[in-house]
Amino acid sequence: MTELSVIGSGYVGTTIAACFADLGHEVVNVDVDQAIVDAINDGTAPIHEDGLAELVTDHAGANGTGRLEATTDYAAVLDTDVTFLCLPTPQNDDGSIDLSIIETAADQLGTTLAAKDAWHTVVVKSTVVPGSTEDAITPILEAASNKTAGEELGVGMNPEFLREGTAVHDFLDPDKVVLGADDERALADMHEVFDPLVERSDAPVVETDTRTAEMIKYANNGFLAAKISLINDIGNICKEFGIDAYEVADAIALDDRIGEQFLRSGVGWGGSCFPKDTAAIRAAARQQDYEPAMLDAATRVNDRQPDRLLSLMDDHVDVAGKQVAVLGLAFKPGTDDIRNSRAIPVIEGLQARGAEIVAYDPVAVENMHERFPGIEYVHTPTEALSKAAVALVVTDWEEIAALDNEFDLMSTPIVVDGRRAIDRRDGIVYEGLTW
Repeated sequence: MTELSVIGSGYVGTTIAACFADLGHEVVNVDVDQAIVDAINDGTAPIHEDGLAELVTDHAGANGTGRLEATTDYAAVLDTDVTFLCLPTPQNDDGSIDLSIIETAADQLGTTLAAKDAWHTVVVKSTVVPGSTEDAITPILEAASNKTAGEELGVGMNPEFLREGTAVHDFLDPDKVVLGADDERALADMHEVFDPLVERSDAPVVETDTRTAEMIKYANNGFLAAKISLINDIGNICKEFGIDAYEVADAIALDDRIGEQFLRSGVGWGGSCFPKDTAAIRAAARQQDYEPAMLDAATRVNDRQPDRLLSLMDDHVDVAGKQVAVLGLAFKPGTDDIRNSRAIPVIEGLQARGAEIVAYDPVAVENMHERFPGIEYVHTPTEALSKAAVALVVTDWEEIAALDNEFDLMSTPIVVDGRRAIDRRDGIVYEGLTW
């Protein structure tokens, strides 16, 4: 097994570090946040992700296998063979990505590796536009380490395809493993790291260069985002004709060229990946003087879905001065992440209408409270619904989908469902976003 270091302890860094440890590798997770480092070393996952807490407990802390530890000291990479860079690449105002965080980490990593005589491979795991690894990150590593890529230093690119809420499952049972490298030794190191995973999951392996590996991630997310926006657009049309969009989707899903996944129309996509990745690749395309019309359209459709939800609400009730229950704050079930959650524009729209907002989510209340400290948050959906004039379903948690008699507590039982989570029944004025 290989000794690995992972720079960064966010959703991706912590997940892959714990999963690599579960595959038998010795892993050290390097992060600047002492609180996160302490949590991992105590055997506690620093983020909410299904299955992650168990892996961190199994492999870190006093009762773990010892295959996972964390530190703030970059010198720990010197005792490892391969380092994964898992740093944020936030979005600039023009949609392009900001490489400053990963560039700073690459500089510090390179400076550390200057003291190592043996070969070392660095793998970029962060999502970066094509050319970033070759043109930006590799030169920084070379300059700081005084080593030449391909001769004393390996550099590779391994895009992640982890969905928040199912990241552990997605890593351990992947659809594909993409290994991008521009020299054979780096590629061989990456194979050695991923061989236990490939043997366990029988996942197909794609070997390519770093630029193509970078593009595969954007193509993957761009295609999925466009698919969701397309079914939402079709769903909106179905709504106008009084047709059940889900019945239409079930029929077209039987065509194996289309498939059933990502055909559940609703209030749109959010999170940390689709919005940022579609914006970044659109900005990168424009830098090459190409107008990405399809991706632009996909984004426009997605951006207007929360407004459609609110418009349907307006057809039933003027919410000025009335209590509105917002059910679901995370961008999707299974995570506490609110980045680009569709609940954000919904809440903003309700505030503009003068509504009294009462919000519920099983795990994301604390994070949303930082964004909207002035609204009321409750611990149960029943509390949110009590005396509400209307309920807006934004995230299809199981706890929300199971609601039924609780709607009878509302002053007027009007439900506007953005996720097809609630069953129609007598006694509820039900309005589906696409049905």
